[in-house]
Amino acid sequence: MRSFNKTAFAALFLGLALAGCRTTAGTDGGTAVPTGGTVEEQLAAAQDPGAVARRHFAAQDYGLAERFFREAVERSPGDADLWIGLAASYDQLGRFELADRAYMSATKLRGEDLRLLNNRGYSYLLRGDVARAAGMFERALAMDPGNEVIANNLKLLRE
Repeated sequence: MRSFNKTAFAALFLGLALAGCRTTAGTDGGTAVPTGGTVEEQLAAAQDPGAVARRHFAAQDYGLAERFFREAVERSPGDADLWIGLAASYDQLGRFELADRAYMSATKLRGEDLRLLNNRGYSYLLRGDVARAAGMFERALAMDPGNEVIANNLKLLRE
């Protein structure tokens, strides 16, 4: 008969419990509810939730991106880039009222700059508000007439 190693069993059980799952769809308009993460992710988030949020956003995992951006702005409320990331996550989740609040916080911190105007324009584009999107893109393009990203967003809008 094999010997039973309680330490190995406990380690296996703990590993399985901490593995968790990524997200589950909520019933409130499609937002994602975080339900865990890897041990490595939890450690990284404890040190820099903004970096973890950016990785999730780049991977199009907007529910977890929102969660970690929210944690990051709670820790660093004076960081406009984190507020813009939170707003963009809300946009991708269709939570436009919350996106507007996050954009307002970023605007209060650093005013309307090129990135903020472009992101707000894209937010309005996602909502189908063509007039407001065009206004934001045009204001951004006036700041940087040669900006290809903004020019492409205007082109996309007009198509």
